[in-house]
Amino acid sequence: MNAATVCAASGLRMDWHGIDWAHCHRQVRRLQARIVKAVQESRWGKVKALQWLLTHSFSAQGLAVKRVTENQGKRTPGVDGETWSTPRAKSQAVASLGRRGYCPRPLRRVYIPKSNGKQRPLGIPVMKDRAMQALHLQALEPIAETQADRNSYGFRPERSTADAREQCFTLLAQETAPQWVLEGDIQGCFDHISHTWIIDHIPTDKKMVRGWLKAGYWHRHRLFPTEEGTPQGGIISPTLANRVLDGLEKALQERFSRTLHRHRGKNPGIHLVRYADDFIVTGFSRQKLEEEVKPLIEEFLAERGLRLSPEKTKITSIREGFDFLGWNLRKYQGTLLIKPSKKNVRAFLGTIRDTIQAHPQAKQENLIGKLNPKIRGWANYHKSSVAKETFAKVDHGIWQSLWRWSRRRHPNQSRPWIKERYFMREGHRQWVFSARFKTPEGMPRQITLVNASDTPIRRHIKIKGEANPFDPDQEAYFEDRLGQKMKASLMGKAKLLKLWWRQDKACPQCRQKITRETGWNLHHVIPKSEGGKDNMSNLVLMHPNCHRQIHSQKLDVVQPAPVTRGFVEA
Repeated sequence: MNAATVCAASGLRMDWHGIDWAHCHRQVRRLQARIVKAVQESRWGKVKALQWLLTHSFSAQGLAVKRVTENQGKRTPGVDGETWSTPRAKSQAVASLGRRGYCPRPLRRVYIPKSNGKQRPLGIPVMKDRAMQALHLQALEPIAETQADRNSYGFRPERSTADAREQCFTLLAQETAPQWVLEGDIQGCFDHISHTWIIDHIPTDKKMVRGWLKAGYWHRHRLFPTEEGTPQGGIISPTLANRVLDGLEKALQERFSRTLHRHRGKNPGIHLVRYADDFIVTGFSRQKLEEEVKPLIEEFLAERGLRLSPEKTKITSIREGFDFLGWNLRKYQGTLLIKPSKKNVRAFLGTIRDTIQAHPQAKQENLIGKLNPKIRGWANYHKSSVAKETFAKVDHGIWQSLWRWSRRRHPNQSRPWIKERYFMREGHRQWVFSARFKTPEGMPRQITLVNASDTPIRRHIKIKGEANPFDPDQEAYFEDRLGQKMKASLMGKAKLLKLWWRQDKACPQCRQKITRETGWNLHHVIPKSEGGKDNMSNLVLMHPNCHRQIHSQKLDVVQPAPVTRGFVEA
């Protein structure tokens, strides 16, 4: 028996790499769909019973451990210094996720710098607390998504800042659109949320939530209590914060629908767009935003232990423009343009300069390897805005930094020599930062710095306000959105896209969707060591964890039958 085999809570012997993840996903999704239906029917006794079933199921416990051992923080320990990096440790963790006798540990407090010079506190739970939070999040998230505000976009599955931006465009682009915007920011949102409000109003296991909220944190060898707030760094914290703020959009609609009737059809134009604790409210009148909307928001927040930030909350005309989520929204002669904000551009170029200055003696190919993901990520974030001119300015700023880096390395060489050494000519472009080198196997390779301006501008299609990824009736809608996202992600990679469509968008091992967020590995059905080729008939796309499972257990992968519809859509 494998060393990872341990006795699970059920009494069965369990091997981490032997878990049937496809079955686990089916079981959890089935229970989550039932929770959604019960919430829609307001059967709260049924909701509670289904939540209990889900949090006590082996499938949900296994997926909770899988999540916390595969995310970006999997190697970051809590106060106990423990991480679950081996199959044996993961198997034991699944068996330990019981409610009886569970007591959350204090968080490890660290501080990360903010753009305004201040520091943001971050609480790092121990691995078991992360897994328990991930377990109970599976039972809370279907409720949160069913009852969430339509135009809330932060920290929610299948939603993004691009959706929030498109909703802003929808509200503000027309000639008859509202001309005033209240820019709202909640002061220390995560740090000051009322524990009493969370425990009394959020439909989840109250004993568990109370334990996480009251666990305290360690900092400089001292234990500090937590009397308010939900820790930034906990897996369940963003959903708790969203649940606290959900209802603000409904409160505005109820108040100003009465105003609409009282004014005999005069539309006040009050609409909310929220991303986590940042939000805007539109209106036709500055006075109405100042005297009616702002007090209503302050009253709503006060019940939850929160208040608006005086320095960041202001009312602005759309003709002057305002910044939101890294973009500047402003009307120029009646036309709304959404561009990358100057602050965001400065911060990005600052990051690029810091990276270049931190590697004065690095090989050119290594420096390009560090810069390319940053440039691609930033450009992809802004590719659905009016960003072409900004991309060109950013490329010029990066070139200036690289030219200074090149000259500092060779202070005694002439400029033509430096240009010849580091910059190549490609087509009509003469200043391409590119390096030729050999791999450890001796194979010649070339790597070129990407340009932000090479990223095509593409319109983002906003998610429907009522869309719920846990509702089975909306599955076809999310399938279509997934197809559009992956086509954009795999643009220029026809082979991978064809494989993805052929597999009906799913991993052949766990049968869950392969997405941009899950990532993927290429697997050879017949290993190359046994004569397997790189042709389409010998390749499948798999999730990274499923790929490791296949090789660990030496399992055979059955190549999925081609899906004709996929090739048509691609």
